[in-house]
Amino acid sequence: VGLRLEELPQRAGSAEEAKQPRRWPGLLGQAPAFVRVLHKIELYGPTDASVLITGETGTGKEVVARALHECSQRRQKPFVAVNCAALSEELLESELFGHEKGAFTSAIRVHRGRFERAHGGTLLLDEIGDMPVRLQVKLFRVLEEGVIERVGGEREIPIDVRVEATTNVPLEVAVQTGTFRSDLYHRLAVLRIHLPPLRQRIMDLPLLVTHF
Repeated sequence: VGLRLEELPQRAGSAEEAKQPRRWPGLLGQAPAFVRVLHKIELYGPTDASVLITGETGTGKEVVARALHECSQRRQKPFVAVNCAALSEELLESELFGHEKGAFTSAIRVHRGRFERAHGGTLLLDEIGDMPVRLQVKLFRVLEEGVIERVGGEREIPIDVRVEATTNVPLEVAVQTGTFRSDLYHRLAVLRIHLPPLRQRIMDLPLLVTHF
């Protein structure tokens, strides 16, 4: 993209001063902290770097993830999401990487995982902080090497996916306690967007009330 990642925060500041950000469906606000989020969407969207989106439950992290996709060169390709907190470890592994027929008792056919379905586009790993450590190891390898192996398979499948991740828990603390791998954290948090809760953007309340 002709832009070093370490330059992005500085560019973001100058962009805020230069123009008003583009508006995205589901993202409404004028508070300075929220406007910074909108500017970062415009700035980070066209890159292919991984983005970690943080914020409390209900702040709109998935909406931001979709806006990043729509702002990217991958917008004509699939946007695929998976909730890492809603599935058991075995089911999450199958959903992410797919499985071959006969890989386990109920595997009656080949199943294409979310990585394969998102090929060329964007994969959102929602609530990544709840991913089991064993799958974190497998995910890190995928991000490093750009290939997956289906459960029960022996063939490496190349994938081209931009990864976005969301979390409502501080991953830095999870890294310190050993429940989240530090190498995966740094691989996911190349770029970061933090969504402020509504109590920190009270000035947006009249705007939201009028909208709804």
